[in-house]
Amino acid sequence: MKILIDAHTHTIMSGHAFSTLSEMVDMAAQKGLQILGITEHAPGIPGTCNPIYFRNLHVVPRKIKGVNLLLGAELNILNTKGDLDLSEFYYRLLDIRIAGIHSLCYDEGTKEDNTAGMVAAIRNPWTHIISHPGDGTAELVFEPIVLASKESHTLLEINNSSLNPGRGKEKSKVNNLEILRLCKKYQVPIILGSDAHISYSVADYDYIWPLLAETDFPEELIMNDKPEQFLKYLNIKLKQ
Repeated sequence: MKILIDAHTHTIMSGHAFSTLSEMVDMAAQKGLQILGITEHAPGIPGTCNPIYFRNLHVVPRKIKGVNLLLGAELNILNTKGDLDLSEFYYRLLDIRIAGIHSLCYDEGTKEDNTAGMVAAIRNPWTHIISHPGDGTAELVFEPIVLASKESHTLLEINNSSLNPGRGKEKSKVNNLEILRLCKKYQVPIILGSDAHISYSVADYDYIWPLLAETDFPEELIMNDKPEQFLKYLNIKLKQ
């Protein structure tokens, strides 16, 4: 499949990444992407950008070197209620909104409570994508998460970075295999995410391909080569 979308990446503005927006766009153009998501970490992550950054996204052209940009945030699911760490005022400024659990700012509960919180975040009408649900940060029950994703048109991400053995996320492979099998069973589309924190990792899904092969996952359920379908599914309109 021809990869045309990477919706989840970070620049130096996230505080612990290593490339500028221009460098990320250059790499996306080199790789032939049509859509690049720049999704800086929201305030719950130490060292990330001040919220005023999101107020000023209007100054950035949304098409550079042939690449359409979706400028947004990776919001933090804060607790088992599914609360997120920016307000609706900011959501309206973002082209794309990803939400995920990060250990640095998550108030954990039981497996069932964690699942309820993620389902609430999935059902939040502002959420487009759930980042790395299978990375093992919180114990989760995946079937209700997959079903909520299907119901809400919120994409679940299969995250390449969390599958990197260097990350030490021991449950990531088995969890992502379970998510893929459930998405295949219930015919739920997914998005592959690089979670790139440096330009060289843009659209890098090398750790994901073996899992897709192992589950014989249908290509028609993968959004990364279907820009028009991706935008329609998430009800996103490109800005000029």
